[in-house]
Amino acid sequence: MHLFLTDDTTGPYATLSPDESKHCIRVLRMGLGSELLLTSGDGTMCRARVIAPDDRACEVEIIERDTQYQARPFRLHLAVAPTKNTARLEWFIEKAVEIGIDQITLLVCQHSERAKQNTDRLQKIIDSAMKQSLKALRPQLQGPMPIMDFLHSLPSSTTKLVCYCSGQERQTLRQVYQPGHDAVVLIGPEGDFSPQEISTALGLGFQPVTLGSCRLRTETAALYATTAINFINEP
Repeated sequence: MHLFLTDDTTGPYATLSPDESKHCIRVLRMGLGSELLLTSGDGTMCRARVIAPDDRACEVEIIERDTQYQARPFRLHLAVAPTKNTARLEWFIEKAVEIGIDQITLLVCQHSERAKQNTDRLQKIIDSAMKQSLKALRPQLQGPMPIMDFLHSLPSSTTKLVCYCSGQERQTLRQVYQPGHDAVVLIGPEGDFSPQEISTALGLGFQPVTLGSCRLRTETAALYATTAINFINEP
């Protein structure tokens, strides 16, 4: 069954946006009575049926609602410095959404090679991956923002982890992270975090972790961390 996004799923009826309506009626050729899945990205998944098959404003009736669809006992927030090659960042975001992530923040670091991003395009990639993998929760996209601003914005109650290539001895994610806890994971640029950035992060309660002995690209390290946190939380 195909998943569509809408602004609100709290009432008995909903109207799809022009783009979603066009895809539903023209591309998928759904008609009166066709069933589909519907979410507003807030974690609620609905089963609905088409009651007015208009390719500009398709109306549907919600017939079943699950407010705890695939609910997880933890939140995962990845903060990553965008890669020089935008396609690599887009690849990470798509796969992270498929695997499971709650928030992605784009960081501007001292060694960053790209400070600007087409966030509208990245949001479209998030929405597409979300629908393709049947997710009811739309990950939040934040930034780009200076890393120092980001470091000082986080609550102390969250498990905070920083991955970097050099310096002191570090433990693995499995040794440091406890299942069921919210986590923020920092992944640096291709030139790694600067000593000042690492020192500031550690001073604000971030725990240093290693992702193994292999040297990983930024987007690979980010996806590794996303996968590992999700795997550790598997029952």
